[in-house]
Amino acid sequence: MTLRVAILGLGKIARDQHVPSIAAVDGVELTAVASRNASLEGVACFSTLDELLARPDLFDAVALCTPPQGRNEQASAVLSAGKHVLLEKSPGATVSEVRPLEALAREKGVALFATWHSRFAPAVEPARSFLASTTVRSVRIEWKEDVRKWHPGQEWIWEPGGLGVFDPGINALSILTAILPRPVFLTRSDLSFPENRAAPIAASMTFSDGHGVPVEAEFDWRETRGEIWNIMVETDAGSLIVADGGKRMLVDGALRLDEPDREYAGIYRRFAELAAGGRINVDLSPLQHVADAFLLGRRHVVEAFVEA
Repeated sequence: MTLRVAILGLGKIARDQHVPSIAAVDGVELTAVASRNASLEGVACFSTLDELLARPDLFDAVALCTPPQGRNEQASAVLSAGKHVLLEKSPGATVSEVRPLEALAREKGVALFATWHSRFAPAVEPARSFLASTTVRSVRIEWKEDVRKWHPGQEWIWEPGGLGVFDPGINALSILTAILPRPVFLTRSDLSFPENRAAPIAASMTFSDGHGVPVEAEFDWRETRGEIWNIMVETDAGSLIVADGGKRMLVDGALRLDEPDREYAGIYRRFAELAAGGRINVDLSPLQHVADAFLLGRRHVVEAFVEA
């Protein structure tokens, strides 16, 4: 049976990733969009979620591609209508607001999928398998990019709940929590806030796994020389690098894997499986680490960020 999907919020990530990935996955079809400022040829188009929900005959599930602020209300409305829900990362503006959605999904017998697209990168499962049979000695994350390139004009990302540099940084945390054999917890956080913004532009963090293994992470939105999306793990079996956001894996400098990005296709294949059984897949550990970073964060004020 084909899973008919409607997209709420037809922004950059929806156009670049969700739309082509849905088209590439057998058994999943895009049948509608609801977006305030955009439309898509060939599918039913609506301006608001209420208008979309008034046509339940058109879709079985909704992919929420809106900013995290306000998404809880949208997800509640869709679940209450008896439709499956896919949450683009981050699944919510807070950790606590997502849990009631799980209870509502169970009550309605529909699927709820909190997605972490980087977990579907090709190197993630091989890295997890490699680390499962080793002793981890240290971990270092470098996740740096240019905010002007990747988030042009997205003012919501600088507001409370928009995550700031943690919007890309949470991708690293989603990989970290997927590949390490033991969970980690935050012990230190330094956050750099532009003097004119409510969200950080850079973050430096230290984690522990309870066994004394040092885990360091550096996130920065001011990198203009090119993207750096790497996780480096030292083990008793050699040095592992998950590189380029999870597209490549190296062991002791030797390339073990190099594959193209198919993350969102993997998301929709998994969503179809969940929807077929009305199941729930919600792991909030990456978002919890972000929340902890703000809880423990020492605030540093840096120069103002002006996009132009």
